[in-house]
Amino acid sequence: MSKQASEQVSFGYEDVAPDEKTRRVGAVFSNVAAKYDVMNDAMSAGMHRLWKDKFVRRVKPQPGEAILDMAGGTGDIAFRMAARGAEVTVADINQEMLDVGIERALDRGIDGLSWSRQNAEELTYPSRLFDAYTIAFGIRNVTHIDKALAEAHRVLKHGGRFYCLEFSTTEWPGFKDVYDAYSHKLVPQIGKLVAGDEDSYRYLIESIRRFPPMPEFEAMIRKAGFSRTKVEPILGGLVAIHSGWKI
Repeated sequence: MSKQASEQVSFGYEDVAPDEKTRRVGAVFSNVAAKYDVMNDAMSAGMHRLWKDKFVRRVKPQPGEAILDMAGGTGDIAFRMAARGAEVTVADINQEMLDVGIERALDRGIDGLSWSRQNAEELTYPSRLFDAYTIAFGIRNVTHIDKALAEAHRVLKHGGRFYCLEFSTTEWPGFKDVYDAYSHKLVPQIGKLVAGDEDSYRYLIESIRRFPPMPEFEAMIRKAGFSRTKVEPILGGLVAIHSGWKI
């Protein structure tokens, strides 16, 4: 049996073939694109906005810097970085998500962003092109995370920085129990009520549970070639900012 045939990757709590995960994740984000930002507010009580603000403060985008915002479809991170003068390329594997972001940029009068459909595992950009690479709430949906990290390292200039904002597992015992109950029982119902899509939001919660713990993901970032890696937990690790440098 070939490696491709025998390999299994997680899709929520299921183990599926890599191509099947890519297809299913694409379907999820096509389904949720139109309601993605509304659902983020509903699921996090608006806290995702504060997390993204903090994330961009850590990135410290500078005027004229070339930054790749991967899985940035709806533009939330890109808009914040562009406001600081950075030259941002928004990349996403899902065209529907990009379309939402482009429409939002037009509505807000935000110019100067580049939009590109890209697979994080196989970027079409030349090596050593970007000053920074950001990815927020996207890397857990990548089929092969190690390949995406290797590509992030490849397209960064020497001295470039990698920043990832992602859900993790909170280490606060009492809060963990409450959040587990909320996420598994209520979030799919919120998805059903707000977006008419219970299954997609059940997957999004399950994908958080299957994502590697903070120390394990940090080790993956180091293995991809990054130095001076760091993890900054938020709410005990419910969300974490991971970073590293290409030096």
